Amino acid sequence: MKKTILFFAMLLSVIAASAKDIKTVVFTTNPIMHCANCENKIKTNLRYEKGVKEIQTNVQEQRVTVNYDADKTTADNLQKAFTKFGYTATVVGNGNCTKKSDCNGEKAASCCKSSEKKEQGCGGCKSSEKKEQGCGGCK
Repeated sequence: MKKTILFFAMLLSVIAASAKDIKTVVFTTNPIMHCANCENKIKTNLRYEKGVKEIQTNVQEQRVTVNYDADKTTADNLQKAFTKFGYTATVVGNGNCTKKSDCNGEKAASCCKSSEKKEQGCGGCKSSEKKEQGCGGCK
């Protein structure tokens, strides 16, 4: 009987320890991402930040989605981490944004549909702009 109680107590402590507060934040970057090198630079550098669990990048929508352990870091700390490797990050959502109304009326990368004409506030190039090769973004 004592062994059974001890087993259940250990099981509960393992379950409690593994229940982490995982959150998601969505960023756009400046300069904008437009190639595999930009994506790799962001992923390579952010993965070393404390609490980062997963990083997803999307060049077409100009967004970086980060899943992180809220007990170890914050969205503000992650935003500041971008400056370490030459980027400025702007929070555009919490990962649950599916339509423009979820973003307080602001056009954000996490809310733009790929069929929409993306403007600077949306993290993309205006159609009249020409995307240049390299990591300089739109000109």
